[in-house]
Amino acid sequence: MTRSNTVPSDRSATVNPVAATLDLLGDRLTLALLGHAFVSGTTRFNQWLELTGAPSSVLTDRLQSLAAAGVLERSPQSAGSDRHDYLLTELGTATWPILVCIWSWQREWTPEGAWQPDLVHDVCGHRGPAVIRCGSCGTVVTTHDTDIEMDAEAIWTVTSGARRRSTRGPGGKNVSADMQFNAVMEALGDRWSGAITGLALAGARRFGEFRSALDISPTTLTDRLARLCAAQILGHPSGADRQYRLTHRGRALFGVFVFLIRWSTQAFPEAPGPLRILHRECGAILHPELQCRGCDGPVDRHTARIEPMLPHP
Repeated sequence: MTRSNTVPSDRSATVNPVAATLDLLGDRLTLALLGHAFVSGTTRFNQWLELTGAPSSVLTDRLQSLAAAGVLERSPQSAGSDRHDYLLTELGTATWPILVCIWSWQREWTPEGAWQPDLVHDVCGHRGPAVIRCGSCGTVVTTHDTDIEMDAEAIWTVTSGARRRSTRGPGGKNVSADMQFNAVMEALGDRWSGAITGLALAGARRFGEFRSALDISPTTLTDRLARLCAAQILGHPSGADRQYRLTHRGRALFGVFVFLIRWSTQAFPEAPGPLRILHRECGAILHPELQCRGCDGPVDRHTARIEPMLPHP
């Protein structure tokens, strides 16, 4: 991980794309709404109300936030009707690979994984998670193949500028287990945890590195590191160097984070990006793509589908 020492004169002068992205998409109900839109084509308020079990006021807030961000657009259900459908925009459909990576991670790394939606590559029929490749050279990439350049204030503004939301899941008997996103919220649902996980993926290892980048109190940092260790995303430090290292479970979140960062550049094209992921092999800024494990072909919304699993017995 490399980091610039440049400090903006006014932290609030411009939108921080990563901060705004984590604030909008780092929320379990928001992910559930997008998930149902992709998997079952949900567009109506009452449908989401039934599927998520969320309180009406909370659901209204999330739908309005997604509409304001340009992820959904309101469309009258009929001429003169005061009821609207909420339809995915181009920016909304661009969240598809984020959802795919989250579902794939939960299928592999959580007890309820067998009930997560499955990715099916229609071109070759392969079922299961895709891999990440570099859009410039076509080479498969992992955390070991990239470097992250980060502005000195990037993570600080992520954790200080966005409003906090509850990470508790919506209640209700009709909530589907595949849309709960419970496990991934350990890494994304709390802005400190999300920033720490992102820093760990960028190469941070020591307590002092996390604290310096985050401008975080020692007590809060200790608490979040302990939570991530309990969630088996980070390994407990041992030995004299006291380094926190990503576990295999934590490194598997790589795809989620690179597509979140990629989406932030699409959502805020005019804002300066505080993070750059570089692919060492070709030297280009990483533009992540999904690649099929079966045929090595591209995986996108036009060549693949998300297949919902049967309800729990």
